[in-house]
Amino acid sequence: MRGTVPLACLLLCTVTTVPAQEPGWHYSPFPGEGDRATLACATDSNPDSYTCLAVRCEDDFTVGLHIHTSRAGGDAGRWSLDVDKESFEIVAEADTTPYGARVTGDVSTLIERLRHGFIAYLDPAAGPPVERNGIPLAGSLYAINQALYYCVPPVVPEEARPEEGDQAAR
Repeated sequence: MRGTVPLACLLLCTVTTVPAQEPGWHYSPFPGEGDRATLACATDSNPDSYTCLAVRCEDDFTVGLHIHTSRAGGDAGRWSLDVDKESFEIVAEADTTPYGARVTGDVSTLIERLRHGFIAYLDPAAGPPVERNGIPLAGSLYAINQALYYCVPPVVPEEARPEEGDQAAR
């Protein structure tokens, strides 16, 4: 009993949480997001000033790309996302996730560029700029694949599928 108290104190002292705005690619530390999203923040990001992208498995099993910054005025609006000198004009809309806004439209090309790229820059088309916007993409392939591993619709057992001529299937 005597040895467990110092051990418990030592363990409590060494336990730390991962800040949400840590530079590089890592699991998303927001509640309920760790197994469904990965977050990448710009070099030199900190809790007060950050520019991040999140790749997330959405509730409907689609893949979403989210913008999460400390920019005054929020993250919704038009943005330029440059990945290895290839520029994409994107629009982000405010949503109910822990991130600032979700990129609208088909994001599959963007996700592929992020998976296989070297560096990404995120700049708003209007409004206040972001202070830190160079997001390194080292480790992005692994982090994105890990976050999206379970992002497939559940398979319906064959016996539960409607018959071809069944009225309920129409």
